[in-house]
Amino acid sequence: MPAEPVTVLYFYRTRWGHHDEFMELFERNHWPFLKAGLADGQYVEVKRYVPRFHGDGRADWDMLVSITYPNFAAVAEHAPRGLAGELFADLEALAADERHRFALLEAHWDVVLEERPLPR
Repeated sequence: MPAEPVTVLYFYRTRWGHHDEFMELFERNHWPFLKAGLADGQYVEVKRYVPRFHGDGRADWDMLVSITYPNFAAVAEHAPRGLAGELFADLEALAADERHRFALLEAHWDVVLEERPLPR
């Protein structure tokens, strides 16, 4: 039986007033890693979601990234080592930006999904 794809949801809740800055830092510094993973087949699919309406239910998160991996072994690998040096000339600036990006968060959590098909 071939290995099944695995989807992981990455939830982010930014501090009040810092959502746009967090999104910009995510796009500038983290999206290149995800895009490279898509290109080399490490990820099957990457999507980003934000709530459509403000205040419709519990405000546990304000950005969600869904990554589908080809199998569970790819989840454990997540980001190839050394890729940062290929994508960014200034690794110190990248590290500082990433520390700042996470400082803008109130919460962050990951949920590994296991599909349970419904009866037919």
